[in-house]
Amino acid sequence: MLVIGLTGGIASGKSTVSKEFAENGIPIIDADVIARQVVEPGRKAYEQVVAAFSDDVTGLVDPTDASLNRPALGKAVFGKPEKLKVLNKIVHGAVKKEMVWQLAKAYAGGHKMVILDVPLLFESGIHSICGATVTVFTEKETQLKRLLERNPELSEEDARNRIESQLSNEIRNYRADIVLDNNGSVGQLKENVKST
Repeated sequence: MLVIGLTGGIASGKSTVSKEFAENGIPIIDADVIARQVVEPGRKAYEQVVAAFSDDVTGLVDPTDASLNRPALGKAVFGKPEKLKVLNKIVHGAVKKEMVWQLAKAYAGGHKMVILDVPLLFESGIHSICGATVTVFTEKETQLKRLLERNPELSEEDARNRIESQLSNEIRNYRADIVLDNNGSVGQLKENVKST
């Protein structure tokens, strides 16, 4: 089974590319979806996040459903490398275990190809299990504009901190086997995906 790693900076258009692959019948293992699942109340990673951040993050746990207040947690860690490192260590371990399980299910299901949709593909080392890697590239100012449109609750400083907390576009593009340019329209991006 060919494992293709798909990555890209925040608000680069990676989700659009992932959907295009899914519409062509290729199974998608989405690290962002898994990352939300592993920190649901009652899960081990949830308990670890609460223990690590409850003193630092006001309103970390929503009293109505015990879920994590993700915007407050994000604000507390982005732009603060040591805190981000603690959060990533907790969440990434749980995400990797679930990804391995989903890869095994895809293999057992007879799939010839699967997409690992992972924002931190290179940073986490997951690229090492991929037969090929694809990154979605967007110029930084376009990325910032799209992020602020998508997440209006973020200040410009918060948005820049999130972008800067990830691997630079230059390094990501250099390390990827295929670079998809998403500085144009959604239609152009979809055409780029079809030609890959």
